[in-house]
Amino acid sequence: MAQQTRPARGMRDFLPEDVRRRDYVIGVITSVYERYGFEPLETPALENIETLTGKYGEEGNKLIFKVLRRGEHESSGETDLALRYDLTVPLARVVAEHRGKLPKFFKRYQIQPVWRADRPARGRFREFYQCDVDAIGSTSPVVEAEMLAAVSQVLQRLGFTDFTIQLNHRALLTALLNAAGIDATRHATALVAIDKLDKIGRDGVRDDMVARGSSAESATVCLDAFESPDAFDRLVAQEEGGAAARQNIAQILELADAGPARGHVTLTPRLARGLSYYTGAIMEVAVPDLAGSLGGGGRYDGLIGMFCGEEIPACGFSLGLERILVVMTERAMFPEGVASAAADVMMTQFEGEPIDDTLALARELRDAGLRVDVYPDADKLGKQFKYAAARGVKFVIVAGADERARGEVTLKNLVTGEQTAVPRGRVVAAFRPNVSDS
Repeated sequence: MAQQTRPARGMRDFLPEDVRRRDYVIGVITSVYERYGFEPLETPALENIETLTGKYGEEGNKLIFKVLRRGEHESSGETDLALRYDLTVPLARVVAEHRGKLPKFFKRYQIQPVWRADRPARGRFREFYQCDVDAIGSTSPVVEAEMLAAVSQVLQRLGFTDFTIQLNHRALLTALLNAAGIDATRHATALVAIDKLDKIGRDGVRDDMVARGSSAESATVCLDAFESPDAFDRLVAQEEGGAAARQNIAQILELADAGPARGHVTLTPRLARGLSYYTGAIMEVAVPDLAGSLGGGGRYDGLIGMFCGEEIPACGFSLGLERILVVMTERAMFPEGVASAAADVMMTQFEGEPIDDTLALARELRDAGLRVDVYPDADKLGKQFKYAAARGVKFVIVAGADERARGEVTLKNLVTGEQTAVPRGRVVAAFRPNVSDS
């Protein structure tokens, strides 16, 4: 019996065209992030289990992929390592570990895979890339404004025009929960339920909040406030922390309005984001017809202190590469040629003809900066042309016995059908203009 060839559920193989699309998006993201002064960082796929647990809240802890101890300890069922759940907690560990080597204001971007033991769905996988930017060391609203600007510019460069960045503040939600009569010990679980509002609806969230210990009346007060901006403002204004958070949000909105995020950022009282480490402003990108978001983030001023005992302000934003790719593919947003073949030209072969000259010419073209594929078998010329066309190769070079006798090659444009005889010594010079026009 043949062995199962499908990858594990929630994992995927990436074929060449998939990788090229990913590389294109990553290239745009990297280019924009570096223009905003963010520096690259990478961390290990595996972290010590204690590094990750207790950082994401009850729901997040359930989704951590734990690794069994190895060797003689394997049978114990104990775990000592885990696959990273996100890029934020590893960053906090890095900052605590290397604090003396990092600048006062450390800005980093990181694009690496993360793993979650989640239930796979459209745009949701168990292994996926996150594209993070984080700024460490400042409580200024300029940090959030720069995050919003960078993310907006990335999305605009990729061709998105209909995105909205929802903005809220954890202190506003805390004030609302207090005003609704929800005990502080139940705030974290209430926020987990509220974070599902777009997925399970008002009734589902109310039932979930009640199941987690909130009263039906308190849940109704919160849900009503999300539907009435006036009611929301009235409730959160009852606490000093709520008023200060509202002022902070106003500052962020004003600063964001002066940059690329203008017209895309909106205060969204229902936005909760379920991760427990957020302490201030929280953000999430929404586009029409997508269950879930393209990314999100927020301020987490207490997380690094869990590792070093010193509170260090921090704020970050993570774009979900897979969801961006899903939407861009469905909307046909990729520029023409992004997923096409890697070769600019293909060299043909003929039965009984020496291959040395073909490989020598291929080397000359590669040295000149061209991407060259060599057809590996001596086959009918029509089949070689068909193969090149199927791969999206535009030019084919034919150098059979007749061409060699004349000291020439034939350069064929598979798009127009045009054929040109070119002296062997002038192939590179003749070919490069054709490529630049492609």
